[in-house]
Amino acid sequence: MNTTSLSAIEFSLPPELEASAPPEARGLRRDQVRLMISNYSTDEVKHTRFYHLDKYLSAGDVLVINTSRTRNAALMASRTDGSALELHLSTHIDEDLWTVEVRSMDEAGKTKHLDDAREGEILSLPGTATAVLQRPYVSDCSDNSAPSETLWLAKLGFPIPVEEHLTRYGFPIRYNYVKEKWPLSFYQTVYATESGSAEMPSAGRPFTPRLLKRLESKGIQIAPLILHTGISNIETHEPPYKEFYRVPSGTARMVNEARASGHRVIAVGTTAIRGLETVTNGDGQTHAGEGWTCLVITPRRGLRAVDALLTGMHEPEASHLAILEALAGLPHLKVAYDEALRKGYLWHEFGDLHLIMP
Repeated sequence: MNTTSLSAIEFSLPPELEASAPPEARGLRRDQVRLMISNYSTDEVKHTRFYHLDKYLSAGDVLVINTSRTRNAALMASRTDGSALELHLSTHIDEDLWTVEVRSMDEAGKTKHLDDAREGEILSLPGTATAVLQRPYVSDCSDNSAPSETLWLAKLGFPIPVEEHLTRYGFPIRYNYVKEKWPLSFYQTVYATESGSAEMPSAGRPFTPRLLKRLESKGIQIAPLILHTGISNIETHEPPYKEFYRVPSGTARMVNEARASGHRVIAVGTTAIRGLETVTNGDGQTHAGEGWTCLVITPRRGLRAVDALLTGMHEPEASHLAILEALAGLPHLKVAYDEALRKGYLWHEFGDLHLIMP
């Protein structure tokens, strides 16, 4: 599904700007990654380190964070002919029904989407668990959705509770630009509370307890919500899929009070935006709620609750860029991304951050 034209910020991402390991492996603390601050009203761009974030926020501002915990959402799998696969668990739909992606592996351990998976195929998983592929996933977020090219509906059978099984046998989803395997602790935010995400809500990774305490002591409010993220490598033209969210009443109240008093609402990551905008009406009033969201944020739809965004650096043609465009506009994104490329910022979940402010 083409939600927006992103041709104005098409670019080539040099391989050396793909963060292939966490900052800790580069001798940095989590909060020592670089932070680019861009003002979409003036096109001014500044450069600092993430641990200076508090200098750019003010008392009364609200930081909306996604406290979903990342699962060990990848499992080794095998076909009946013995060939080895990886099964990526995207979203737990109901009881034993999941959306999953099946990936094959080459001799070097790199994975790619498996093209010849079959309906009814049974995959063997560690610990006597099984996955039965039902059919290609069809999004119920659109009346005319075509079958997914990457996701399957599958029935998973676990002999023990699923979280226990994934803790024992699973591992974090890792894409080919990450060269080594890192334990789940490297894919968690320090404020994560409830397991459910296939991949880390990575904009929150650089926060440390020390920085959070400093922000709160300055009068910056921290407003939590939950949005359990699925896998992110969906083909750009495919329809959106639903994700589970929960926005507490306290978070809704903080957001409404901040907006009423002229303070800023800063979303930490595009997942926080999707959750918050799902429960914000056309008048800009945010309400508590939980359920499954199909919301797609485009420049035409716009943003209703959020004034600023803390986010990672997104790849060319990534669908997340539509959210950034809705906030800041294409001309500003082009300025910011040209600067990020020129200054050598690092991309992906272990990379640098971008604060987009009014």
